[in-house]
Amino acid sequence: MLFKGSRECVPLYALYALLFADHGLNTAQISSLLALWSVTSFVLEVPSGAWADTVSRRGLLVLSGGLVAGAFTLWTVTPSYLGFALGFVLWGVSGALESGTFEALMYDELAARARTGAYARLMGYARAAAETTVMVAILAAAPLYALGGYALVGWVSVSMAVVHTAICLLLPNAPKAVAAPEEGTADVVPVGHAPAYAVGRPAAAAELDLGAESTVTRYLAMLRAGVAETWRVRGVRRGVLLGALLFGITAYDEYFALLAQSAGVSTTVVPVLIGVTVAGSMTGTLLAGRTSSFSARALAWMVAAGGVLFVGGALVAGAAVGRPEWMYPLTVAGFVAIGIGYGAVLNAEIVADARLQDAIEGPARATVTSVSGLLAEVVALGVFGVAALAGAWLSMSATLAILGSAMFVIAALTPVWLPRRRAEQVAR
Repeated sequence: MLFKGSRECVPLYALYALLFADHGLNTAQISSLLALWSVTSFVLEVPSGAWADTVSRRGLLVLSGGLVAGAFTLWTVTPSYLGFALGFVLWGVSGALESGTFEALMYDELAARARTGAYARLMGYARAAAETTVMVAILAAAPLYALGGYALVGWVSVSMAVVHTAICLLLPNAPKAVAAPEEGTADVVPVGHAPAYAVGRPAAAAELDLGAESTVTRYLAMLRAGVAETWRVRGVRRGVLLGALLFGITAYDEYFALLAQSAGVSTTVVPVLIGVTVAGSMTGTLLAGRTSSFSARALAWMVAAGGVLFVGGALVAGAAVGRPEWMYPLTVAGFVAIGIGYGAVLNAEIVADARLQDAIEGPARATVTSVSGLLAEVVALGVFGVAALAGAWLSMSATLAILGSAMFVIAALTPVWLPRRRAEQVAR
């Protein structure tokens, strides 16, 4: 929780678009910076996952934190297009290094203690901590700016990144588990020492004598192993796809503020409505430990119910347009429903991630997780594309309703694509 919470405690989140604009950048230049950030993360997502399977995961997370601190330092010291661009590159590399690495480290540490059943619950707590600190940081940005302008906001963000880096040093350096332990055992099989039951499976560590290989050879072996397991093992492949769909679809949250604005509410109320959706997502992530034991069919019904609430909430909020006397009751009701539906999807995403971690049996756990992250980015780009096309013809409420309807498709796929839950000792 400290790791995720400290990473997202960044006051610059609330103001960096204004920081760019106030230093002379136009909309096209700002868009190019965001594109550079996205492309950097996209290109490095899977290669960085293989690197996390090759070297110390804790070390990579420390490096990731240091790069974030460097990015915000560049923005504060050299507030120019070049400084912002270099900062985004550093931030993009940092995000790629962190994505998949933390999840793999946590799962392997729990596997070493025969407590993988606690993964979904702990990841839910970690996500909730991140969302809480994002809200705190955004709220803190206004008084910080009033006291010291962009410089103070920037240096506080740098300081929090340094604190996050220090917290990374406290993380365990868990042994990389080749496969989850057999039911009722607490054995962890280090990379390079595969048990008999792992032999013959795709990317099993028995096929990789990593200890005798060079770092480059080990890296390439991990990259091949992770991609091969993702492609060849049906349960892993379906888990990767389901996780990507569940997380990628949540890119629709970028349009919540526009929905509130289109309904006609005042600008000061918009953050409150966004806060309602954040509360919904926090509740959903906190409950992941309780829903981790749900059957695939039960989880599918939860996602479908979330879809009904999300689509209905978007349409209810849209009904406030042109009805000033009903504007606030309708928008509040709509955003409450959206928040619950949003939380249901994030809850299911954490459970799907936990099942995917159970399904991975090769040594390249972070690589497989990074493939899911890469595909989630592709889904998110699809969300943005659909929103751009629909938004040209339809209202924002109708556009969000269309995006939310994808949750019904995901719910239909969940009973087939969700990996089975491994029987194991339940964490106390």
